[in-house]
Amino acid sequence: QSAVNVPRDFEGCSTLRKYFGQLHYLQSRIPMGAEQEAAVPIAWTEIFSGKTVTHEDIKYEQACILYNLGALHSMLGAMDKRVSEEVSCTHFQCAAGAFTYLRDHFPHSYSVDMSHQILNLNINLMLGQAQECLLEKSMLDNRKSFLVARISAQVVDYYKEACRALENSETASLLGKIQKDWKKLVQMKIYYFAAVAHLHMGKQAEEQQKFGERVIYFQSALDKLNEAIKLAKGQPETVQEALRFTMDVIGGKYNSAKKDNDFIYHEAVPALDTLQSVKGAPLVKALPVNPTDPAVTGPDIFAKLVPMAAHEASSLYSEEKAKLLRDVMAKIEAKNEVLDQFMDSMQLDPETVDNLEMYEHIPPILMEKCAALSVRPDTVKNLVQSMQVLSGVFTDVEASLKEIRDLLEEDEAEERKLQELLGKVPPPQGSPPSSSSSSLSPGLAEVSKECSKYMEVHEKASFTNTELHKAMNLHIGNLRLLSGPLEQVRAALPSPTLTEDDKQVLQNLKRILAKVQEMRDQRMSLEQQLREMIQKDDITTSLVTTDRSEMKKLFEEQLKKYDQIKVYLEQNLAAQENVLKALTDANVKYAAVRKALAEVEHKWNTTVQTLVASYEAYEDLMKKSQEGKDFYTDLEGKAAKLLEKARAACQAAEANRQQILEK
Repeated sequence: QSAVNVPRDFEGCSTLRKYFGQLHYLQSRIPMGAEQEAAVPIAWTEIFSGKTVTHEDIKYEQACILYNLGALHSMLGAMDKRVSEEVSCTHFQCAAGAFTYLRDHFPHSYSVDMSHQILNLNINLMLGQAQECLLEKSMLDNRKSFLVARISAQVVDYYKEACRALENSETASLLGKIQKDWKKLVQMKIYYFAAVAHLHMGKQAEEQQKFGERVIYFQSALDKLNEAIKLAKGQPETVQEALRFTMDVIGGKYNSAKKDNDFIYHEAVPALDTLQSVKGAPLVKALPVNPTDPAVTGPDIFAKLVPMAAHEASSLYSEEKAKLLRDVMAKIEAKNEVLDQFMDSMQLDPETVDNLEMYEHIPPILMEKCAALSVRPDTVKNLVQSMQVLSGVFTDVEASLKEIRDLLEEDEAEERKLQELLGKVPPPQGSPPSSSSSSLSPGLAEVSKECSKYMEVHEKASFTNTELHKAMNLHIGNLRLLSGPLEQVRAALPSPTLTEDDKQVLQNLKRILAKVQEMRDQRMSLEQQLREMIQKDDITTSLVTTDRSEMKKLFEEQLKKYDQIKVYLEQNLAAQENVLKALTDANVKYAAVRKALAEVEHKWNTTVQTLVASYEAYEDLMKKSQEGKDFYTDLEGKAAKLLEKARAACQAAEANRQQILEK
């Protein structure tokens, strides 16, 4: 009801647009079109004939509302006092937009005032008046003469199109007497604005000091103005006054130019058709109507009504999105596979490609050992002392056993002498004491047996003792190092020596590896953005208000929103080949540096492991040293007793021999 009786103001335009939009939402859900189930009769009065026209089609209601929207904008544009040219200009462009949408989207058979010719007439009348507004502004702003001439020439072009529509026989019969009045007014404007265009072309010729051209342009402007004055009979006094003022301006310009050329410049006056024609500069356009713009139509009052067809279309659109994602992911995965294989073959870890920082610090495990030794300052001293005690006991045992052997050998030699005196066959020379134990007294035979046993144990322990000393000598230097200042520990660890060229090679490789990572990160980010966009992309509302025949076009339009991110992804994927080529070149140069660094790293690790092993060996050395001391202390006691026993036995044997000799 509000849309049928709209106020003649901007609020009225807003009401018409809202109603038009809601009708669009309605007809997309309820079958109210021609010959459809819910169609109802809709009646409107034709503007020119006054007849009532009825159609059972909701699109007829929309068409009539759209026509009235264009008409209302044109009225508001004409009513404006031109305080601001932009207001009038916008109204006329909105009017042209309404008539253009009506011409392009609705049947022309609804009524005669919606015929193709009438709508073309309306569109060009609106665009002509909009361009007039800008012409006024450009003249008031003193824009360049050539620009003003082009703007004016475009006004002429719009009105010529309108005049052609007016001259159409169908239009003439429909409009009747109005057609003649309109045609006369439009033709008057054509001549008038052509005169304005040539006036400003003459002014441009004057600025360029082309005085012959100036005369012919002003003369042409005067001729056209005279034609406009003839056609202006019957027009209001304001029009007549404007024409008289323009005649004063153009007449004065022509007379002055002709006089100057005749008496001063004497330039040849060219024929008008030999000069370049003025090409119009269109600065206006039909502002489009968007029936589904929520800012104009307000919220869709039928939003909860979603037809099954819209759900089906939404599923089809989802499949289009899924296809798009599959295509993109196939490209991404293919490139990722190549990248992964390439990086695996290179065996380049950006974090450890040079490891130079590793050599600047003592590793934590070594620091831990240094710290542990720092609170036990006597570690090395204790170990040395322990080994010295062990060596002392070892020496004592060895001396005792040697003395026992010497006593046994001495006793054996004395016994042999006695046997020789007695005429008995001596035993073979060089036999060990144990082999002649039969010639020894029972006491010495027992000593000899025990001595042999102790010697055997001592020899075995001696080997272990020697190994223990070797181990101690191996580790004691490392333990002294770990107990000393940290600077010495740091200095003992190997470190690489790189030339400036080597450093440059490393920097270049790290830079390219960073590029590889940046490319990976960007690719993952873009993929994530694409997935989120697809997940959030719901066009069900648009599908509801779109004709089935327009679905494919809508899908294409909606899928364009992914073009930008697809371009970014394509650029990312395309860059991979160049990045990997650069990485290959950098890796070739890095090979020698890599080998040197690997060797230093191996030495570093070996040194660290050796130092750690020395620390860990300390407790074991101390334990074995103590076990050795305990063993030899025990053995020393036994050897000492055996030595005493040997001495006593030897004395007894010597006494026995003396008795035999005396006898």
